Amino acid sequence: MIEVEHLSKIYGSTTAIEDVHFSVEAGEILGFLGPNGAGKTTTMRILAGYLPATTGTARVANYDVHKQSMEVRRRIGYLPETPPLYLDMTVEGFLHFVAKIKGVPAGDRSQKVIFAIKRCQLLERQKVMIRKLSKGYRQRVGIAQALVHEPPVIILDEPTIGLDPIQLIEVRNLIKSLAGERTIVLSTHILPEVSMTCDRVTIINRGKVVATNTPINLMKELSSSSGYEVEIEGDAAPVFSALQQISGVATVEVHRERASSASNRTLLQITCSDNAEPGKEIAATIVNLGLGLQEMRRTRPSLEDVFLHLTTEDLVVSTQEEN
Repeated sequence: MIEVEHLSKIYGSTTAIEDVHFSVEAGEILGFLGPNGAGKTTTMRILAGYLPATTGTARVANYDVHKQSMEVRRRIGYLPETPPLYLDMTVEGFLHFVAKIKGVPAGDRSQKVIFAIKRCQLLERQKVMIRKLSKGYRQRVGIAQALVHEPPVIILDEPTIGLDPIQLIEVRNLIKSLAGERTIVLSTHILPEVSMTCDRVTIINRGKVVATNTPINLMKELSSSSGYEVEIEGDAAPVFSALQQISGVATVEVHRERASSASNRTLLQITCSDNAEPGKEIAATIVNLGLGLQEMRRTRPSLEDVFLHLTTEDLVVSTQEEN
């Protein structure tokens, strides 16, 4: 449904994005991640026809974004980071206006507007002036204007920014409900949202794509950081060397400052070899040494770990090269 190949955008001497490439299948939700200034918004604006690319191609529903811009615009709904709302209009009036300028036939507008209002749970607010709405409801209106002409592709730039936890859950559920029937590109800084919402993730850093995969597969690539956190009571010295002898245990680190406030307790951070599960042996070793096993928790890399690994590692390398 979306194909991006060798996309670059240069402003004078500044390269915003360079050789960006990814694809999105029909009905898929793609999480588009990156730190501030990485090139996310630039890429999404090019896809939406808001900006021209310097080089490269982007196609939406088999239409070229540059050469067939109007055909692409008919097939996308775009929510920029700041929703394009007219505050002195009612929700219903604004959506009728948007439907008109997006080319929805007059006979179909009321039906399309009601569809968007119901889908975004705005029935109780449809007669309310937009300026009187909360941040969460304004975001819903922003999504509704992207939906009102029922496009096959929706591009959402930071749709949950500034929302409280309840509003965030509501907007997340709305986006998830669109999966399958719409192709969605979703930019966000809230990484747990990506794991719960997106089918695949593309991570961009310093204008270049550094990874594209499912959230699960990206986390598996950092399997070497998985292991156990164990809090013990007693002398940690003998257990430290004993744990290192267990097959599948890669490293053991002591973090006394992170242990609970109870006296004589130590927190151990244990990392494991790939695919190793030595939890039973770890617990047995601690108990056999006569130490108190107060808590034991399995730790696995999160999408946040992957994000930091891919976006900070490159920064460290480039800093070293400059020095």
